[in-house]
Amino acid sequence: MINVEPVAVPGAPLARRNPVAKLAAALVFSFILIATLDPVAPAIAIAVELAVLPLFGVRYGVLARRAWPLLASAGGILVTLVLFAADRSGPVLVEAGPVLVTQGVLVTALGLVLRMLAVALPGIIVFATTDATDLADALIQNAKAPARFAIGALAAFRLVPLLEQEWRMISMARRARGVDAGRNPVARLRLFVSTAFALLVGAIRRGTRLAVAMDARGFDAGTPRTVARRQRFTAADGLLILGATALAGAALAVSVVLGTFRPLIG
Repeated sequence: MINVEPVAVPGAPLARRNPVAKLAAALVFSFILIATLDPVAPAIAIAVELAVLPLFGVRYGVLARRAWPLLASAGGILVTLVLFAADRSGPVLVEAGPVLVTQGVLVTALGLVLRMLAVALPGIIVFATTDATDLADALIQNAKAPARFAIGALAAFRLVPLLEQEWRMISMARRARGVDAGRNPVARLRLFVSTAFALLVGAIRRGTRLAVAMDARGFDAGTPRTVARRQRFTAADGLLILGATALAGAALAVSVVLGTFRPLIG
């Protein structure tokens, strides 16, 4: 069973907003935070994102299940930067043989990891509360996106769950043929890479067939297309974008006031 429906609680105030408005608010909120390298602004942004989560109708447990790969990647990046960063400025915090952790490298690593989480979480929230068909309709009607792009994005979004199923099928087929890595980490890595390559080839083939099918149905034609469901952009949707902009600006302002602001350029 392929399930790509939104996981938000029905009737949540912000989950009902226009998909384009939610997407624009997430982009604005994320792009403003890219301007700084310090950990204060993204930490405030993450606190704001977690605070407004109930307004989107997303439970914290659901968010944790959807964001666990992101959290694992953030932990790996933090450990890698702390152990192997070239800049070792600032007071020494930990010194154990070849491991040297300074205040400068820790602040830099925390800033990068927190900024990555602060930028990624809005996207997770948006796609967890938005139906794929509503998003495609809103892109066509409100963002004036080409139907070819919007319907293609809808098809890709619908096909994403197939990747997990195909990965399982490829793994089971190889195990049935006696191809198993056992407890050998090198063999596991080699098997992972080959399985990922097979999955990539299958995804490219499916995408090619989908593009040909869309062209055959006239999605590349200049004839205007109609939509079945009307997506309205209201004043509340505009306020959502303005609110996201104001909150991101406030996080940067707090960073500047505290003297921790480190511009990305300059």
